[in-house]
Amino acid sequence: MTDPIGTWLAALLTLAVLSFLYRDNPVFRTAESLFAGVSLGYYVGIVLDQTLRPNLIEPLATDFAKNNDLLIAGVLGALLYMRYVPRVGWVARYGLAVYVAYYIGVEFTRKIHGEVLPQMGRTIQPLDQGWSFQSVWAFLNSPGLLALMAIVGTYSVLIYFFFSREQGPVTQRVSRVGIWFLMVSFGAAFGFTVMGRVALLIGRINFLIYDWIYPTFGVVT
Repeated sequence: MTDPIGTWLAALLTLAVLSFLYRDNPVFRTAESLFAGVSLGYYVGIVLDQTLRPNLIEPLATDFAKNNDLLIAGVLGALLYMRYVPRVGWVARYGLAVYVAYYIGVEFTRKIHGEVLPQMGRTIQPLDQGWSFQSVWAFLNSPGLLALMAIVGTYSVLIYFFFSREQGPVTQRVSRVGIWFLMVSFGAAFGFTVMGRVALLIGRINFLIYDWIYPTFGVVT
């Protein structure tokens, strides 16, 4: 059974956010601030309950001798908040430096195994597979053609971003091909983003109609 108060509150906040389609107004800014505050408070609660408590506080409280190395992570994390104290704000740089170095090291490995190596493997596919000229659709879906497009796209984009050497007549033409691949990639990413936002809008409109307007006016579907 749905909560009528919660449904009305969600509907009014949805309309307050949608009011930005007309222009910026106090109602929209109120809903925006409320959303930011609630999201931040929820995130802080999640971090305290699912990160700090099980990974730092409870191990130190239950077996301090075995887990005393966690104090280093706790102190480095606490140093980040020293920037709010102007006289010792420079201490926060130590915690921030360790955090950035650790994050770059972890993300570097993930990027290599998750993106770079699969992309390299995609460009090393054999070209003599699946070529078919029986129909246009079969030709466009042949694995060999897709592998050829991956090779041309990857290397032309790499040449476009190769700035350490002046480009000659040949490399300029290849880099322009790379620009076309980039535009197609950006267009696909933008279209995917727009589709996601439209899906969210459809979800909110369905909520307003089926969960708020119809029950309010007693419409039976």
